[in-house]
Amino acid sequence: MFNIGDKVVYPMHGAGIIEAIEEKEILGERKSYYIMRLPMGDMKVMIPTASVDEVGLRQVIGENDVEKVFDILRSDKTRMSPNWNRRYRANLEKIKTGDIFEVAEVVRNLVLREREKGLSTGERKMLDSARQILLSELVLAKGIGEEQAKNILNEVLA
Repeated sequence: MFNIGDKVVYPMHGAGIIEAIEEKEILGERKSYYIMRLPMGDMKVMIPTASVDEVGLRQVIGENDVEKVFDILRSDKTRMSPNWNRRYRANLEKIKTGDIFEVAEVVRNLVLREREKGLSTGERKMLDSARQILLSELVLAKGIGEEQAKNILNEVLA
C-alpha cells in the first residue's frame, strides 16, 4: 500500500508522485484509485489500488541504486539479435518489466547501436521512450530538475 506523497514508478509511463487516493465510480463499479502525477509531461494517471501488483507499481530507487544504473549505462552492451524484430520485442519486454536496470540496459544498448549502425524509426522511438522513463526516475531519485538529469545522463552515456 502506498501513501500520498510516495514517489513511485509505473512501468511504461515512468516515475511520479502519488497526489491522492480517491474512490471513483467507473462503469458502475466503485473502486479506490491512486492519483499519480508524472512530473515529466505533466500528466496524471489513475491506478486502481487493487491492481498495484498486477501493473508493477513500485517505489522509486534510492541513491545507491542510481550508481548501479550509471554503472550499467557505462558498461559494454549485451549481445542483441541482429534481427530487428526480435531485438525490438526483447527490448520492449525489458521496458515492460518496469525494472530500472532493464530500462537502463535498453537505453545503453540502443545508444551504442545508434552510434555504430543507426536506428530504425521504431527503435529511435523506443530509445526516446526508454530514456524518458529513465530520466523521470532519476529526477525523483536524485531530487533534481529534468535539465540537470538530462545533462547527467548525457555525460554518463558519452
